[in-house]
Amino acid sequence: HLHPRTPAPLQQPIWIYQGDAFVAAIPSPELRFSYGIDFDLPAIGNQWYSWSPSCESFERAIAPARTFGLLHQIDELRAKGLIKGGSLDNALVCGADGWINPPLRFANEPVRHKILDLVGDLSLLGTFPVAHFLAYKASHNLHIQLARRILDGNW
Repeated sequence: HLHPRTPAPLQQPIWIYQGDAFVAAIPSPELRFSYGIDFDLPAIGNQWYSWSPSCESFERAIAPARTFGLLHQIDELRAKGLIKGGSLDNALVCGADGWINPPLRFANEPVRHKILDLVGDLSLLGTFPVAHFLAYKASHNLHIQLARRILDGNW
């Protein structure tokens, strides 16, 4: 279960920006994660999802969401030695004409996977401050910057 071990509430907002992407931790009475993504590919488009472990389990709402990639990036990523463990069995691939390997487990599986990424990156803290974590078009890099700010108490 994903519950804070030490219910330390966040006292003030923390924002990390990079271009039009951001990740934030905002004071909240409950632990919550909200995420937005925006892709030019119609099959993905603009998606938002908000999840709280007090309302629905991680195992049911978030864990099944697979990572996803864009068809036009696959060859480049393989050439760089990345996505070595990726296959059509464990990752979704999206092209201009839609998903290469449907069906999706959720209509909004891509944005749910981004929440999985955020939860995973923040898990490195060992505990979650009670906050509403909000992200838009963010990356692992931004997630880690937020974790460092929380860890350093630099807020």
